[in-house]
Amino acid sequence: MANPLVGIFRVKELRERIIFTVLMLVVFRIGAVLPVPGINVQELNAYFLSQQNSGNAIVDYLDFFAGGAFSNFSVFMLGIMPYISMSIIMQLLLIVFPRLKKISQEEGGKKKIHTYQRLGTVGVCLIQAFAVTQYAQSISRSVENLLTMNIVPFSILAMLTVTVGTMFLMWIGEQITKRGIGNGISLLIFAGIVARLPQALWELLGRVRNGDLNLVFVVVVLAIFIGVVALVVFEQQGQRKIPVNYAKRVVGRRMYGASNTYIPFKINPSGVIPVIFASSILTFPLQIASTIGGNVAWLAAVSQALRPTGPLYNILYVVLIIFFAYFYTQVSLNPIEIAKNIRENGGSIPGIRAERIEEYLTKILNRIVLPGSLYLALIAIIPTFIQWGFNFPSSISYLMGGTSLLILVGVDLDTMSQVEGLLKMHHHEGLTKKGRLHGRNL
Repeated sequence: MANPLVGIFRVKELRERIIFTVLMLVVFRIGAVLPVPGINVQELNAYFLSQQNSGNAIVDYLDFFAGGAFSNFSVFMLGIMPYISMSIIMQLLLIVFPRLKKISQEEGGKKKIHTYQRLGTVGVCLIQAFAVTQYAQSISRSVENLLTMNIVPFSILAMLTVTVGTMFLMWIGEQITKRGIGNGISLLIFAGIVARLPQALWELLGRVRNGDLNLVFVVVVLAIFIGVVALVVFEQQGQRKIPVNYAKRVVGRRMYGASNTYIPFKINPSGVIPVIFASSILTFPLQIASTIGGNVAWLAAVSQALRPTGPLYNILYVVLIIFFAYFYTQVSLNPIEIAKNIRENGGSIPGIRAERIEEYLTKILNRIVLPGSLYLALIAIIPTFIQWGFNFPSSISYLMGGTSLLILVGVDLDTMSQVEGLLKMHHHEGLTKKGRLHGRNL
């Protein structure tokens, strides 16, 4: 009875949350294999099977975030990335336009901003859905009977279906966050990656049996993956503790004694958010360029330049990861607000004057964020180096590479921390005896 896994299902609230989360993820996986109306599934599968040997890095990359739904031309083929892209755009607009920021700070302002974000997501979905219909039209030129209806009604129906599918995914993510366990949006990406791992491993074994890959190289790469997982866990749990002393103070008729505490600044305060944001920003133009590129020459050139294994893509990827690491850290950990709260509550940092607390905290955060962001960027581009050095297939490299490891480990730690918090709230033992499991607030 002391087993923490048994304790999870003994707590009614936790059991209901887990069951609800699992059911929502099952719905997500069912929708990932339901094709949009007007697509001949047999012809589509035959086409992608013929492309498998030659490799299609762009389709594999888009499939990585959609959980295999893109190559299925399913109702969830855009995944949750349009919503993430719009959330990034909205965060930037709040900084650029003071009027929007003022609205967000008013009563009910966050609800208005969220409504704007939803409407923007619909617009992003329609743009990407149109690009998808153009991609289907380009495939139909080489594959007979791919489309079971005329291109105009197919385009309209497919755009509406895919847009509704993404909005439904967004609703599922919000419901998981509210009524389930973990962050719903992150869990949907997590579930898509996990769902494709068995197929990737089977493909890897098939290539080893056929002699396409050297077994020694495969063992070396798997050892690298295991080492990266350990480093990711170590880095995600690392933190810098800033000591804070509070003097005696009187609140009402009560006197509170002096206390010593600390502010935990994680080595990577933003978690895997920079990786997801950078991938989302690059996925949006890449999908449009790759799907419409067959009809427009300059878009074909952009698609070729932004291929996931190319140098330009990886340079932009690293730059965006560093940018979003600083950006999200400033949004979530504002040194001005932290310093203000410390002073208002009669706190002080040993050796730092009260008026210089903000400057000190900013200096500490900058020192932490830079190596943390570089570390994230290094792990994220590991799949590219593996493809270059070991000639690994792109579908396997993306699923077993840096970005997937960061997302898998990060979301898992966050979900486990929430489970542990609910267990302790109901007076049960946590998942770890030492209690060193920290959430990352995805």
